[in-house]
Amino acid sequence: MIDKKTAALKNINAIQPFQLAMMVLSLVSVVLVLTIAFAQLDKETLRLLLMIDTGICVIFLSQFFWGLIKARDKKYFIRHHWIDFIASIPAIEALRIARVFQILRVIRLISMSRSILLPLLKQRRQTTLASLLLAMVLILTLSSVVILLVESGHPEANIHTAEQALWWALVTISTVGYGDYFPTTTLGHVIGALVIVSGVSFFGVISGYMASVFITPEDNERHEAHQENIKSELDQALARMEENQQKMEQNQTQMLAEIASLRQALLTKNQPKDDA
Repeated sequence: MIDKKTAALKNINAIQPFQLAMMVLSLVSVVLVLTIAFAQLDKETLRLLLMIDTGICVIFLSQFFWGLIKARDKKYFIRHHWIDFIASIPAIEALRIARVFQILRVIRLISMSRSILLPLLKQRRQTTLASLLLAMVLILTLSSVVILLVESGHPEANIHTAEQALWWALVTISTVGYGDYFPTTTLGHVIGALVIVSGVSFFGVISGYMASVFITPEDNERHEAHQENIKSELDQALARMEENQQKMEQNQTQMLAEIASLRQALLTKNQPKDDA
C-alpha cells in the first residue's frame, strides 16, 4: 500500500516535458519584458518584441485552459495556477514578471526529482512536441529580431518593420522562400543560411514525428500482444511449477509415511519375545 502511494506521489511530482518547455519560454518572456522596459530600442524592434511576447502569452493561455479542461478538480487547479493565468495576460507588461513564480515552481520540481532525463525518455511523444514548440518559438524570435536589427539600418534593405521580419523568418524557416523579403547584407545572408538549416532540421523532425504517430500504434499493439503472450506463458509455467511442487510434497509426505511404517515394522519384528 505504501509503495503504491509513493509511486503515485512520484507520478504527480514528476517533471513533465511541457513544464520544462514552459519554463524556458517563461525565461524568454522575462528577458523580453526586461529588454522592453530598460533597453533603448527603435519603434519597430519594440513592436516586434511585443508581438513575440504576445504570441508567447497565447501559448501560455492555451496551456492554462487545456490544463483546466483536463483537471478533475477545477477549483483546485485554479487555486494553484491562477498566477499563471494572470502572468499570461497580454499587453500588461507588469503582470508578466509573475512568470518568475512559474520558473521557481518548475525549478522546485527539478530539485525534488532525482532524474530529469528519465521522465523525458519515458514520455517521448510529449517531449518531441514540447521540443518542437520550443524550437519554433526560439528560432522565430531570434531570427526575426536579429534580421530586423541587422537589416533595418542598411540603405538597400527591404526588411524594415516587425511584420516583415516575422514574415521573413516564418517563410525562411519553412524553406518556402517567396522572395518578397530577403536580406541584403552579408551578415543577413549568414543569418538566413542558419535559419534555413534550422528549418530543414525542424521540419525533418516533424516528418519523423508524424511518421511515428501513424506507425507506432501498430507497433504498440504488436508489442502489447507479444507481452500478453509472454505473460500468459509465464503464468502457465508458474501454474505447472506450483502443481509439480504440490505433487512432490504429496509424494514426499507419502514416502515419509511409508518409511515410518517400515521402521515401526522392523522395530516390532526385532523386539525379543517374552518366554511363555
